[in-house]
Amino acid sequence: MRRRRLRTALTTLALTAATLVALPAAAPPPTGSPISPSPDRDWSVAMVESTMARYTPSGIGGWSYPVGLYLYGQYLAYERTHDTRYLTYIKDYVDRFVKSDGSIGQSFNSLDGMQAGRLLVILHHETGQDRYRKAAKKIVDRLATYPRTSDGGFWHADTASRAHQLWADGVYMVNPFLVEYGEEFGASSYTDDEAAKQLAVYGSHLQVANGLLEHAYDESKSAGWADPRTGLAPEHWCRAVGWYSMAIVGVLDGIPQHHPRRVQLLGVFRKLAAGLEKYQDPATGRWFQVIDKGARGDNWTETSCSSMFTYALSRGAQQGYLDEHFKAVAHRGYQGVLAKLSVGSDGRTNLADISIGTNVGDYAYYIARDRATNDFHGLGAFLIMNEQLRGD
Repeated sequence: MRRRRLRTALTTLALTAATLVALPAAAPPPTGSPISPSPDRDWSVAMVESTMARYTPSGIGGWSYPVGLYLYGQYLAYERTHDTRYLTYIKDYVDRFVKSDGSIGQSFNSLDGMQAGRLLVILHHETGQDRYRKAAKKIVDRLATYPRTSDGGFWHADTASRAHQLWADGVYMVNPFLVEYGEEFGASSYTDDEAAKQLAVYGSHLQVANGLLEHAYDESKSAGWADPRTGLAPEHWCRAVGWYSMAIVGVLDGIPQHHPRRVQLLGVFRKLAAGLEKYQDPATGRWFQVIDKGARGDNWTETSCSSMFTYALSRGAQQGYLDEHFKAVAHRGYQGVLAKLSVGSDGRTNLADISIGTNVGDYAYYIARDRATNDFHGLGAFLIMNEQLRGD
């Protein structure tokens, strides 16, 4: 999460005037041998242009966190390039779901369903239209009645199958939205406290001695994957830990320097960073699908989490949350992720070895997940990382 730049009247005029040519729906995979990417190309722009060429705003998918993550990354590219097509595309996507009166047909009964709420805050900031504030407020209002563990952690979803469960994924789905909502609408006293509390509660349950986080925790200890003594899931799934790493950076960026939970969150983040450094693959600079078991022959390095860790370590060192040497750790990660990027014979970018969406499971389950190309989990994480480390 970044502090928003002040909007200008020019942005609103551009949104009103800009038009987007209808683009083809998802194109088939490119044929021919991939072209090695040039190190001096603007890879954020290349990826956004490629994705916009593959999908129209109406064809990119429903209201979901993977699309929301990708479009947040596209917004970061817009902030730097000021290419109004990028922002218009985001607005056209969101306006499929938000009516002119601010109503939005989402129940917000899971944390996953809240992540794209960040786009509502962005569009209010850029356009000043009150419809986006009203839609975003529906998420905040839902949190007032949303179920929690006994120590106040938001359940991953308000369903029987997710009851009493904290998934590391969930902290990214709601807490960056909260601090950004508070900043935009003058509600930071509540939103900063809630976001910091959630990171602290989740960290207290999920972080173990090696610094890493287990994927999930079940307070009731009744889930099939839960350890009957601790309630913890059995493995360190990399993207779950990646979500947490990006969320804690975003919350630290957003809350005041004197916030009472700041020291606690810094302790969690520094312990996590040490664990990530320990388990970074020395051969590739990336991280494994099951982070701490890279020595197993069937394990594989995963691109979305490697992007997330690279971003978090770089930003953490830049902001003084982590020691300066983590910039070098992030640089190795960045080079490793770039090695998974290619350009097809159609001129469009391709990003490989991205795990598809994943439940909580055991080692065999995570390792067997499909390794997709251009999955939105990876595209969004790449853009966030690349906007942080361009030119590194």
